[in-house]
Amino acid sequence: MTSDSEYLNALTGAKRIVIKIGSALLIGDESGALARDWLTALSQDIAMMRARQTEVLIVSSGAIALGRARLGLAGQSLALEQKQACAAAGQARLTQSYEDALSPHNIVTAQALLTLMDTENRRRWLNARSTLETLLSLGAVPIINENDTVATDEIRYGDNDRLAARVAQMVGADILVLLSDIDGLYTGDPRSDDGAEHIPVIEAITPAIEAMAGGVNQGAGFGSGGMVTKIAAARIAVQAGCHMVITRGETLRPISALEGGATASWFKASADPIAARKQWIVGALKPAGTLTVDAGAIAALGRGKSLLPAGVTAISGVFEKGDAVTIIGPDGAQIARGLSAYGALDAGLIIGKNSGDIESALGYNAGDAIVHRDDLVML
Repeated sequence: MTSDSEYLNALTGAKRIVIKIGSALLIGDESGALARDWLTALSQDIAMMRARQTEVLIVSSGAIALGRARLGLAGQSLALEQKQACAAAGQARLTQSYEDALSPHNIVTAQALLTLMDTENRRRWLNARSTLETLLSLGAVPIINENDTVATDEIRYGDNDRLAARVAQMVGADILVLLSDIDGLYTGDPRSDDGAEHIPVIEAITPAIEAMAGGVNQGAGFGSGGMVTKIAAARIAVQAGCHMVITRGETLRPISALEGGATASWFKASADPIAARKQWIVGALKPAGTLTVDAGAIAALGRGKSLLPAGVTAISGVFEKGDAVTIIGPDGAQIARGLSAYGALDAGLIIGKNSGDIESALGYNAGDAIVHRDDLVML
């Protein structure tokens, strides 16, 4: 069995980390008061990670809880429209709280509100990923939450564990950290079973592990779904090549505590993020169109480059941005498969052109490549 020390090394050496923070950590009590000391301490951890060139994304609950207090609804059972109103009132305060905590470290924050469809629909998924990637490239820390103001019960995640896993999948994160009120997965309920054993490393999410989450650990982890949603998040993350860890978050500077050996449960990634993503592209998506490329483009793709418009000679099929396409050579041989950054109509207007001419041809620029190398698999 892999030791948890291997994962601690992965944590300190990670290039990109997603941290999920629940309402119970941010909101100090039922009055809706913000746990400012805790957030200030967390900001020191984020600054520490940023100093070693780790990109950080935060998926944070708390908007509804903060909005309850602002609208005088604390302690009441809320209807859907009241929850949406609380989210609207509380989200601004939530975002400002992170800005206040991180600005002393010269870290810029940016709000990103996502819905279930933003992570399930390929086109919206690509748009969301592009925004997050741009924010990271500009040095910002995205503060991400579900858009509860517009999401209904039928089209929402309802918990940020799985949303955080989808974000980790979207941006190719190395580590997903779930800060919780429990320090991981146990063989029994540690609150009532003195013999419950902590499981430090889960190398595979077996039916036994899933049954454990749905049974003795059902209520573990304050929030919408307890341990069940955390295991669901782990399945998404590890299949995307991202290690996931559950650890107790109440302590000040919880990331530093984790790096120092605090008790936690690590879920092992099945592959690295890029390999997992490319396996998904080649195995799970049915191509909707075909791009024919010249010999120069074939050589560039062989060197690990993106497919630029200049190297495309013909397009066939009807596809939208984010759809899978097959890339073939002049002789019809399949060269690669990937996700198109442009729909067929717009792609047809830019093939053969230099990347610098895209905006003048279309009136917008969704990237210099028709298929970016991160979205492309050589066959």
